[in-house]
Amino acid sequence: MESLVSTEWLAAELGAPDLRILDASWHLPGTGRNGRSEYEAGHIPGAAFADIDALSDADSPLPHMLPPPHVMASRMRALGVDDGARIVIYDNSPLHSAARVWWMLRSFGARQVALLDGGLAKWVAENRPLKRGESRPRQGHFTPQPREGAVVDKREMLGLLGTATELVDARGAARFTGEEPEPRPGLASGHIPGAKNLPQGALFEADGSWKRGEALRGAFGAAGVDLSKPMVTTCGSGVTAAVLLFGAHLLGKEDVRLYDGSWSEWGADPATPKATGPA
Repeated sequence: MESLVSTEWLAAELGAPDLRILDASWHLPGTGRNGRSEYEAGHIPGAAFADIDALSDADSPLPHMLPPPHVMASRMRALGVDDGARIVIYDNSPLHSAARVWWMLRSFGARQVALLDGGLAKWVAENRPLKRGESRPRQGHFTPQPREGAVVDKREMLGLLGTATELVDARGAARFTGEEPEPRPGLASGHIPGAKNLPQGALFEADGSWKRGEALRGAFGAAGVDLSKPMVTTCGSGVTAAVLLFGAHLLGKEDVRLYDGSWSEWGADPATPKATGPA
């Protein structure tokens, strides 16, 4: 299965016994939008709701940290995900949050996992069917196989400063420069010194579909990112950092890791170095 599938492909595969569909819509606090409520108001038939907050490490003070393997296994089983299942993830969020769950599943060894190009918006625009309420899938059987090195922590990030590794921040430009305050309280403004800024929305066409080929490569190039170098992606809480990682994946670049603590950790620590202004 390709990493990016079309609405036409998914419509033809609906009901296949090995197919699992997950709605991973997530919104920033204060936006007035709620992923679960919107899912219950209308979702792709057969889709279960993958709550990114519930898929996080509840014992961490930081938001959205990758959970321990046993928690990931329990959550995926409740969503009906089996070992060997073909998993398609979509969202209805300007943050393109489905990429976070794609990255999580890949980090725990899932091999057949894809994003729906254009997400729910494209599905709805094509007048494809929706279902209301909540889907209750049968219990799945998911065996996590954690992929070593998928996550970068703060200590490692500190060691990467000034090296050849490209640090790429997916937040909007005003948050990156420090002109706009962070949506979470208690965080400094600005960015990790040496980071490049590639707002995640730059990887999409006007209709919400993913850029491909040279258009996608050009988005990285316009941000000054050298794709020949190893890369670590970062953002506010590890959600949109996964969008950049998926975009690099579409270009065949796999030496990309994610700083899970992201600015929620870095910006809260008075001891970490911080920069403001453009990259």
